[in-house]
Amino acid sequence: MPDDPLRRFRRWFDEARRAGVPLPEAMALATADTAGRPSVRFVLLKEADEHGFVFFTDARSRKGRELRENPRASAALFWDAIGKQVRLEGRTEGVAPAEVDRYWKTRPRESRLAALSSTQSAPIASRASLVATWRKLARRHPTDDVPRPAYWTGFRLVPDAIEFWRHRDHRLHERELFVRTRRGWTRTLLQP
Repeated sequence: MPDDPLRRFRRWFDEARRAGVPLPEAMALATADTAGRPSVRFVLLKEADEHGFVFFTDARSRKGRELRENPRASAALFWDAIGKQVRLEGRTEGVAPAEVDRYWKTRPRESRLAALSSTQSAPIASRASLVATWRKLARRHPTDDVPRPAYWTGFRLVPDAIEFWRHRDHRLHERELFVRTRRGWTRTLLQP
């Protein structure tokens, strides 16, 4: 039986963290609208386990809208310092509200206020108006008790394919593709 790709991901992620990679959880997330027009941006991976890869966002954002319209997504994490990359493909699903609430409470107060201040991806008149809204909310919520807005949610990318890429000399990189089947994961070596 091939190596479990989810365990391997955890080992590589931990290695990147030990190596001091800045923001090892930075994950490029690609979505597409119903017409197939792609969009990519970085999000922060907050959980990775046998259920999938979790990130949180404003559901009103472009990515939130696209994931509701087309729940397929792809993501990549690249750790240059250790010469490794992981690519994910799969479907997304919403994270349970209780899990979103738990994570919300771990965010710094200032970040929670920022989520309340912004309609992510919407046009804005000026940065000054955004900062003014943030300050007004900071006065309204002077303690650490900042409520989670209903639109702030989480998504889980449930992979049906995980590719591991390792840098090698002369661009003869190692690539291994794991594809989920009904009986587990199959492994295929890919040419660089």
